[in-house]
Amino acid sequence: MNITVLPLGPLQANCYVVDDGGICAVIDPGAQGDHLVQWLNDNRLTPKAVLLTHGHFDHVGAVRALVDAFGVEVYLHAGDTDMTGHLAKGLYWSRTYAEGDTVAVGDMIFTVLHTPGHTPGSVCLKLGDTLFAGDTLFAGACGRTDFPGGSWEQMMCSLRRLADMKENCTVLPGHGGETTIERERAYNPYMKEANKA
Repeated sequence: MNITVLPLGPLQANCYVVDDGGICAVIDPGAQGDHLVQWLNDNRLTPKAVLLTHGHFDHVGAVRALVDAFGVEVYLHAGDTDMTGHLAKGLYWSRTYAEGDTVAVGDMIFTVLHTPGHTPGSVCLKLGDTLFAGDTLFAGACGRTDFPGGSWEQMMCSLRRLADMKENCTVLPGHGGETTIERERAYNPYMKEANKA
């Protein structure tokens, strides 16, 4: 299994391509659809699923290009399906998933953790000891909650849930560099605040 991060678009949202012998999952294809399709073709990778951590434009902008090029299914939590306005520009999905659901891509099994706060339908996706955290958890920070549908109280609950994870997962966030659950428990001020609540 290989994980490639491609920061895309003006907000440099992290698009993750997780491949397993020529087939792959694409997590949060945020922008530059033509570039992403070309990159996948150049690397002889065929996406079998697009997994969205939430519905904001900077994470979904290249979805249609992938659907047009590969006919791939696009998964989104139902909590974000009624998102409207400029933040939802380009939002498209063909299937919904929920807490505890799994998506199989070849031998890779992604498990959905519903982590609302940044949006009502924000999720993290767990693959083995790797957590694709979207805009729920960053290195030293967490996602904004002042957009429509955001909730500070829900974010605190979601961060507490992640802090309580038994595994010291590698965290691959929606923006910025990777971290670990252990590191965030020790140093992330928002996760520390959540643990006090």
